[in-house]
Amino acid sequence: MTTLWDTTGSEVVKALSAERRAAGALAFGLALTLVAVVDEKHVSEAEGAATLAASAHPCRLLIVVRRQIESPHPRLDAEVSIGGRLGPGEAVVMRMSGRLALHAESVVLPLLAPDAPVVTWWHDEPPARIAYDPLGVFADRRVTDVTTAAEPLSALFQRAADFAPGDTDLSWTRLTPWRTLLAAAFDTVTDTPESAVITSGQANPSAQLFAGWLKNKLGIPVTVEEVGTRPDVTKVTVSFGGAELAIARTDSRTATISRSGYPDRVLPLPGRGVGELLAEELRRLDDDEVFGEALGTWSGLANLGARSPHREHIWRDPMDKSVTVTSTAPPSGEAHAAQDGTTKAETVKAETVKAEATKTGAARTGAASSAGSTPTVGRSGSTARPERPKAGGA
Repeated sequence: MTTLWDTTGSEVVKALSAERRAAGALAFGLALTLVAVVDEKHVSEAEGAATLAASAHPCRLLIVVRRQIESPHPRLDAEVSIGGRLGPGEAVVMRMSGRLALHAESVVLPLLAPDAPVVTWWHDEPPARIAYDPLGVFADRRVTDVTTAAEPLSALFQRAADFAPGDTDLSWTRLTPWRTLLAAAFDTVTDTPESAVITSGQANPSAQLFAGWLKNKLGIPVTVEEVGTRPDVTKVTVSFGGAELAIARTDSRTATISRSGYPDRVLPLPGRGVGELLAEELRRLDDDEVFGEALGTWSGLANLGARSPHREHIWRDPMDKSVTVTSTAPPSGEAHAAQDGTTKAETVKAETVKAEATKTGAARTGAASSAGSTPTVGRSGSTARPERPKAGGA
């Protein structure tokens, strides 16, 4: 491993090239670039999960640690290794301080593996809008985890409002074993389902996505019952008139399938760590259309998959305290006020600016009329065009 203290992006590129020459054949065969965004206190967790995922999918691992943004002195410390403690592939851990942490893309872009897809994963509370973070703008796939947010359901609804094809969330990935067991159980079912009930802990985003998936695929009413202290999904029951099909978690590794008129069966339903979930998402680099359908059905926002997969970077200085981004998930899942990804706070702000502009224009017109002149449309009477947001390097 090569450790660089108080260095520059160009020195990191040189160190990676030197490690590649020294490693020889180990440096080839990269399938993608995985960019992991994490804060300092969760670095070890992110490194362990990314190493497990990279062992299944050869990739160039770039871990971006943003710390001490308030520091007046920008600083970059980096660790460069190939075939070291972070797996058999190439890995660069970059700790950024000061204003450099707000422009991490200036260091990350030269390090991307050429002609390979890019996956950005936030092992932290996801950004309010992915367009605010250049590390998500240039990625082909974007992986978040709303369970790390203070209000998971609000964060999940914000992911729906800001959704673009290529987005996914680990709360959806956690459902893969449940969906597999339920789909397999339906192979021998000929009756028409009428309703379903999902049992889970409080404010579980996976349960909400499970309900959206069932409602979208079966067209039946789905109820989520929040009981118990366990945070994950514990049971799903589908009713067929007088009969029922239920899958209930027995322990951390198994589940019991019960069906009216048939003996119970015990099947594996293992719990999985973040590394296994991330490895599953790296198996496919195309859009997850089923996730978009489930998310849209739950949130009430239609045609999420029809949105453009391309994003433009929106510069937003997180040090500017006057800019607030809030989003609250409605309990009934009604349509969000801004389906193009804007938040309620931004929508209110835009409407206020529009109202003020209208009021100002009316005042100008009234003043011109009282002066006995005919209002004309010209440079003096036109509204100033707002400046375009400054690009952040993406």
